[in-house]
Amino acid sequence: MDLLPPATEPPAGGGGGGGGAPAPGRRLRRGVGFRSLKMVSVSMDEPLPAEPVGVAYGRLANGLAYYVRSNPKPRMRAALSLAVKVGSVVEEEDERGVAHIVEHLAFSATSRYTNHDIVKFLESIGAEFGACQNALTSSDETIYELLVPVDKPGLLSQAISVLAEFSSEVRVSAEDLEKERGAVLEEYRGGRNATGRMQDSHWALLFEGSKYAERLPIGTEKVIRTVPHETVRHFYHKWYHLSNMAVFAVGDFPDTQAVVEMIKEHFGQKAPPSCPPPVIPDFPVPSHVEPRFSCFVESEAAGSAVVVSCKMPADRIKTVTDYRDSLAESMFHCALNQRLFKISRRNDPPYFSCSSAADALVRPVKAYIMTSSCRERGTVEALESMLLEVARVRLHGFSEREISIARALMMSDIESAYLERDQMQSTTLRDEFLQHFLHEDPVVGIEYEAQLQKTLLPHISSAEVVKFAANFSTISSCVIKVVEPHAHASLEDLKAVVLKVNTLEQDNAIPPWDEEQIPEEIVSQSPEPGSILDKVEHPGIGATEMILSNGMRICYKCTDFLDDQVVFTGFAYGGLSELSEDEYTSCSMGSTIAGEIGIFGYRPSVLMDMLAGKRAEVGTKVGAYMRSFSGDCSPSDLETALQLVYQLFTTKVEPREEEVKIVMQMAEEAIYAQERDPYTAFANRAREINYGNSYFFKPIRISDLKKVDPIRACEYFNNCFKDPSAFTVVIVGNIDPSISVPLILQYLGGIPNVGNAVQPLTRDDLKGLPFKFPETIIREVVRSPMVEAQCFVQLGFPVVLKSTTMTEDIHYVGFLSKLLETKIMQVLRFKYGQVYSVNVGVFLGGNKPSRSGDIRGDISVNFSCDPDMSSKLVDFVLEEISFLQNEGPSEEDVLTILEIEQRAHENGLQIQDEGRLKVREALTPQSMQMALQRVVPFPCRKQFTVVILMPKSSCWNSFKALLTWSPGGFSRDAKVVALNESVAGSVKSVFKPWEQRLDTSGGFLESNEGDPELLVFIPSHYKKVHVQIHLVLLIHLFLLSIACCVDLCMRFTSDVKIKSISVVGGADGTSPSRMRALVSELYLFCYLTHLFVPLNRMFINREGIDFNDAQNMQPVQEWELAENLQGVLEYQTRYSRFQGVANLTLHFPENFGGDTTKIYYIGLRGEATQNKRDVVATIVYEIMPNPSDHKTKSETGGGFSHVE
Repeated sequence: MDLLPPATEPPAGGGGGGGGAPAPGRRLRRGVGFRSLKMVSVSMDEPLPAEPVGVAYGRLANGLAYYVRSNPKPRMRAALSLAVKVGSVVEEEDERGVAHIVEHLAFSATSRYTNHDIVKFLESIGAEFGACQNALTSSDETIYELLVPVDKPGLLSQAISVLAEFSSEVRVSAEDLEKERGAVLEEYRGGRNATGRMQDSHWALLFEGSKYAERLPIGTEKVIRTVPHETVRHFYHKWYHLSNMAVFAVGDFPDTQAVVEMIKEHFGQKAPPSCPPPVIPDFPVPSHVEPRFSCFVESEAAGSAVVVSCKMPADRIKTVTDYRDSLAESMFHCALNQRLFKISRRNDPPYFSCSSAADALVRPVKAYIMTSSCRERGTVEALESMLLEVARVRLHGFSEREISIARALMMSDIESAYLERDQMQSTTLRDEFLQHFLHEDPVVGIEYEAQLQKTLLPHISSAEVVKFAANFSTISSCVIKVVEPHAHASLEDLKAVVLKVNTLEQDNAIPPWDEEQIPEEIVSQSPEPGSILDKVEHPGIGATEMILSNGMRICYKCTDFLDDQVVFTGFAYGGLSELSEDEYTSCSMGSTIAGEIGIFGYRPSVLMDMLAGKRAEVGTKVGAYMRSFSGDCSPSDLETALQLVYQLFTTKVEPREEEVKIVMQMAEEAIYAQERDPYTAFANRAREINYGNSYFFKPIRISDLKKVDPIRACEYFNNCFKDPSAFTVVIVGNIDPSISVPLILQYLGGIPNVGNAVQPLTRDDLKGLPFKFPETIIREVVRSPMVEAQCFVQLGFPVVLKSTTMTEDIHYVGFLSKLLETKIMQVLRFKYGQVYSVNVGVFLGGNKPSRSGDIRGDISVNFSCDPDMSSKLVDFVLEEISFLQNEGPSEEDVLTILEIEQRAHENGLQIQDEGRLKVREALTPQSMQMALQRVVPFPCRKQFTVVILMPKSSCWNSFKALLTWSPGGFSRDAKVVALNESVAGSVKSVFKPWEQRLDTSGGFLESNEGDPELLVFIPSHYKKVHVQIHLVLLIHLFLLSIACCVDLCMRFTSDVKIKSISVVGGADGTSPSRMRALVSELYLFCYLTHLFVPLNRMFINREGIDFNDAQNMQPVQEWELAENLQGVLEYQTRYSRFQGVANLTLHFPENFGGDTTKIYYIGLRGEATQNKRDVVATIVYEIMPNPSDHKTKSETGGGFSHVE
């Protein structure tokens, strides 16, 4: 049918003006273009264009596709890409990680470029090379990306030739591979943190039964370390064919046909293979009706979280109907997110935050993913609230107001995109074309898409939106995961929640959504406009300065950077440095507490609805030396943004008990997160060292939090944004002074003066922060408990910029940091192959703004590495800096740095800094050498700090085997036995490393025919282990060291905590279907008392247990098992009941109907119990004196689908 909608505007949520409608023309600047855009008459069955619109698109004879488009943003740049429809999912078992290794090798050596010459070329033309910048490998594709300048002849052609090298000329030699292994291994290690472990586990559960579950792009450590170059070369030549590829070029070049000819020149000569390339297979992901559950306990997690994922086949948008459905789907998530946000702002909410989105996980599958973060012990409540809200939508739908708000938000987004259609970044357009090639997403052009949305959105009904809630059902291939730093929720708890919500929905016992009343106007009564006391034009920068009657200073400038943007900031001198140390903690919490209550006079959940359909944001910041507000808005919504600023200054925030309780609870969770997270604790300690334990740079502890006075915090915040005469406001963007100045006078000039106002501070009045870089060399190892070994290094040097040369040296510091980063990267990665990336950072923010006086700060070199190599790499860094200070950089180094800096500076500020230009002109190898001697200590070895994050070591390290899936937690000579095994002793074959879990060559455990029951018993192992334990106790002001010798009488090789159990069974019904666990205790024999002391009593097991005993005993826990043939499932334990396990019996009473029960693998995941008093070495800073008692906050996502 034809759709001919009436020419009416969709309803918008909220009110806009203060005290009446805006004057005619006030909103014309933004809306005239979009609102004059005609709607289209379309048939719902009409197909969308299959070929992309607005781009030169085609295929070469050899099969390569190309996309070329001219685009002026950024100026004199081109965004290039080579996409390959091959990722990690096509790898064989011995190739796991090879697709990613090929990506690395491409930048190492090709037929034309060797020894990382491609990297040198990119840096020489100002195109930076680094982590996450140039390539990525996912399950289904590999993408190479370059952003290169095109202002010099030949650069674009050479950059395209580099992509052509990647397509078929990557050199894969044994030498190349060995050089790159270290960088890939470091990237692998970097992903083995809390977030990586959580994502990997969730990915395996999401895609269980599919090859995707076992093909994470990063691969396995074993393959990275040992894969031969022949295997890598075979993979490259097998899958890298031009028919699987496309090249993209979008940039500021006038002649697209000339670029097409360049592509033909570099790629067209490559002949197609003599034999047809292999067809890329499809890898289906099976659906499931029963939800899958996971209780993931992660000791380093950044908090508690819940993730609900519902999978479905990936859809393709082919027709107008498909496009309309995609709009309705977006409206569903938009409306649902509005609800979830409002729930998070209730008194005593079930979660701190929650959001929903659709995500294309892999080529055949997309998922609806709802994620929440919540308080510890709150995951079950959070899950219930999440499922309940979706069920409420299925039963009662969304209200018309909710649909109108979602429609208005989406209409505002497409309007902004349409108005800025000529100012889109080339990378954005390139990525759009990438999706067309990889996933067949239609590219119809922003003009037609805006017409379609304007035509279709007003006619999408609530019923059309609500139908997408069915995809969020627990019977729709649902996976539910909770992440906790300590085990609180069990699988039974999660199943009970699902059953409860499903029952309530079936009984129609869920009430409708209760909507709040929303005020019509942001400003209830229009303020009296102020006046202009003084006005000055600044023609040199094209700006106008005004002093208003209330003392506020305004400076505005009209620009044409973006048609639909106005940005502004207001600042006043005087911040947290003016406070005493006693007041600092309370006042530093002022912004957080006030933000939760509402700094604009309304609760955040109410203001959200009031601003629906408008693009106006205002935020605040209270720093050391100034407080500020800043914002971003559409020109048509400038009035709304200025109203928010008016409300900020006229609202008195008063603490309410419930809001304060939530803020404090969130702050407490965040602090525990910092204590658990090794990297945050490391960064905190590095700041304490480098800034002399200054209170301003210290992290807030729980003890500090208990001293916070909410009344004083809000009072301080109110005073920060109260006196308009202290503020200078800068406004830049697409503004019309005839429209904007009256608005400025009304809402900024209308802010009332403060009676008896204190004279505003100047920069010279400010109180400086107390901080000082150490005067001597400090080397400190920060040891933190880690699940997997990580190491991070920060090497710091003091920076002093003398007042006499400050204007020049401030620019020299920038050039020097880039020089150091480039040169150290060349040494640590390209020469020694020991790091993935290097970062050099400069901090000068501790100084008060001043026209006189020296500036102090620091420059730091940061990298992660193998823990065993950290000290050696520090020496390499010092050697390189010493060389640069003594010998200076080369002419080539200086030219490279100048080019990188120039490219980064272009398209930024269009006002040239004379100081910067002066330094650029004077930059030579000699001037950089002298600057490096002047700015940092010379020689560099005389004053620096080295802080190294290392895994915590203690006397228990020999018992760490259970940190990974492996039988190492058992003594190799322990007499593990099984009852009813068909082959005596075969039970020992099932305890093996995780990566060998599917290897059947070593044998398996099988029950006797006709009797599927098995009993696996790990008996007592009385091998004595003598350990010297140094107990370090701080008693008042005395340090008392007591040494005692103990014997550990163990069944396991150590006291362990078991988090989960994995069982890989046989096929054809022979896999066990139920498992029961019986646990015993660990005894400690102390020579001082001559007694056996039970360390943890759960269930006292007995030697010689048989089937009658097992059947009559009450198990510690029981599981219903799945046929886990690929070994991707973990069965979570009730963690609190599996502490200090010394003796474990696993009872498998039945299977899935087979004559015998077969088990190929049993794996335990957990950790060795830490002694409460760890060894404290003299030079080692212990992050947590009692690590077992402090756990933190978690970041979880859906899946981990790509690596760079």
